[in-house]
Amino acid sequence: MATEVFSPQTYATGVPYDLFRRLRLTSPVCWIEEPALAGWPAGPGYWAVLRHADVKHVLRTPDVFSSYAGATQIRDPDTEADLAFVRAMMLNQDPPEHSRIRKVVAAAFTPRAVRELEAVIDARAAELVGRVAEAGEADFVDVAADLPVWTLAHVMGVPDEDRRLLFDWSSRVIGYQDAEYAELTTADPGTLTPMARAALAHRPAMRARPDGRPVNPRSREALADMFAYAHALADDPRPGTVLAHLREGGLTREEFENMFFLFAVAGNETLRNGIPGGLHTLLCHPDQFARLRADRGLLPTAVEEMLRYWPPVMDFRRTAVRDTELAGQRIRAGEKVVVYHVSANRDETVFDDPDRFDVGRTPNDHVSFGFGPHFCLGSHLARVQMRAVLRHVLDRLPGLAPAGEPVRLVSNFQNGLKHLPVRV
Repeated sequence: MATEVFSPQTYATGVPYDLFRRLRLTSPVCWIEEPALAGWPAGPGYWAVLRHADVKHVLRTPDVFSSYAGATQIRDPDTEADLAFVRAMMLNQDPPEHSRIRKVVAAAFTPRAVRELEAVIDARAAELVGRVAEAGEADFVDVAADLPVWTLAHVMGVPDEDRRLLFDWSSRVIGYQDAEYAELTTADPGTLTPMARAALAHRPAMRARPDGRPVNPRSREALADMFAYAHALADDPRPGTVLAHLREGGLTREEFENMFFLFAVAGNETLRNGIPGGLHTLLCHPDQFARLRADRGLLPTAVEEMLRYWPPVMDFRRTAVRDTELAGQRIRAGEKVVVYHVSANRDETVFDDPDRFDVGRTPNDHVSFGFGPHFCLGSHLARVQMRAVLRHVLDRLPGLAPAGEPVRLVSNFQNGLKHLPVRV
């Protein structure tokens, strides 16, 4: 069972909710082995944290469970240099350094700034859903992926010709365990700006080291083209954009690079997974879809339930920095601790009938955006985009139905779909 929790192939057919339920009841903090898989070396193993209360405890106590010590991915960075590099990312820091960088970024995402974006996001969502209505069919993953990429390009000041690069970079990072996404390239070099074409010259020619081991997708080496582009864009940022705020905020070079990485990847993938996953869930529960169509006042609670039922990110790692105990289990300093949002969101002690999808569920204390000091800074912007897409689906696609089987992403981190064929 432990290997099943870790293996990316497990999630290619669906999240093993029954397994998580059994483990929550019998071993809520359990040891998971990390065998060698798909060219990646074996890891030392980790503690999986599965109950809602324990997940929250880990996430709100960075003095015990650190983001900085080993970063936040299950897989350890390959080298000390790789670890030092990713530690500059806000996602992989602990207070007070995390608080300093978060304050710089928050200045660009005030509630007022997000409200000003709502109209342009709504217009873009209307355009995308309108194309589906006109065509009569679509792969909704492609439709959904365009909105966060377009929004990020808009707030970061990325020229429209180059925005597909954001899609490709996030695919390479998030989809590295999936053969279809690991080398995905959709941007047409012939339509890119000169700045983007120059950056692409820095892309690594090979995705494997001389010894045959894969290149860490989160290393400077693997993303040299993205960082070259980030610095070229920052040389002349559009006033009022996120990049302009970051440049003025006193970040170091590595902090700036990692912040661009965080926006390009995390700001993209949450919605690229959450919107198709939420729509697929609605299509699988036609009674709830009909209920939402009949009562648009349920839209806010429906979005929260979509996030609970289909959390875009399945897990995050911390590292114990001192000996401690959790749910009766002794954890030693230096051991990895991985919280599973997908399990916490189905905890029967918190959610009534947790496997039931209910667009009117309230309260809904899901942890899909995290908890504690690392609560997702872009959660409000993500909700705005999800509501916009869903509102236009309800308005423009009254006869929406599946047009084939969905195809899941192979990943033990991202809860994603690669394809979701639909028809009107």
